[in-house]
Amino acid sequence: MPRPLALVTGASAGIGQSFAERLAHDGFNLIVVARRRARLEALAKRLGAAHKTDVSVLVADLSTAAGIAAVAARAAAEPLELLVNNAGFGGYGPFLEIDPQTAEDLIAVHIRAVVQVTRAALPGMVKRANGGIVNVSSLLALSGSMLPGSGMPLRAVYGGAKAFLLAFSQLVAAELAETKVRVQVCLPGIVKTEFHDVQWLDATRIPPRMNPDDVVRASLKALAKGEVLCIPPLSDVAALQRLEEAQRAVLAVARTPDLAARYR
Repeated sequence: MPRPLALVTGASAGIGQSFAERLAHDGFNLIVVARRRARLEALAKRLGAAHKTDVSVLVADLSTAAGIAAVAARAAAEPLELLVNNAGFGGYGPFLEIDPQTAEDLIAVHIRAVVQVTRAALPGMVKRANGGIVNVSSLLALSGSMLPGSGMPLRAVYGGAKAFLLAFSQLVAAELAETKVRVQVCLPGIVKTEFHDVQWLDATRIPPRMNPDDVVRASLKALAKGEVLCIPPLSDVAALQRLEEAQRAVLAVARTPDLAARYR
């Protein structure tokens, strides 16, 4: 039997690299995507030698239209069993001060690339009646109600993009419920990667960080169980149920045309 094939974006470090390592160990061939060729080639060589797996390197910058198009074309052309949309960066800072190009890049990497690559991969998965999508979001997707001074970094565009991934993944999963294709959105907390070092954050103020291998272990186990929303450090499943119930209760008011009394 041929090995299953997975495509992992942002595979040169952190969670993406851990996904690549775990999937190679589990018998997948891989297409690894990132901007840094040297890192990807070193990863491909190491995984190929350790697991006798075929690792193909695709160098692409997902902040550019050309990079997104290249990865989407590959996703459409290959018989992918798993797509992991993991590429990302923080771009933290006050919205009034963030460079407009940084904001554009955040939108491209976290939203445009995920939408286009997922759209490219899904028709083949549905036709083959087999496949899975993992979109790596963040617990910051739930941070919109947190006020400045709460200890969380200023991150309006990043947090908004991660919130998009949450709703997008849930809605696509619902559309595909009658197929054999699973969709998951993973919301890790603070993870032990170079991500925060790149953001120039004070490491002494960062809470304890989860190992990226644990994030991957949780995500793949949740995917196998059919869980759409995976929060690796959350033990209280009832908390998710309460969140979903609150959302449905708010949405239920759409069934009435009457203006709320407090606005009259």
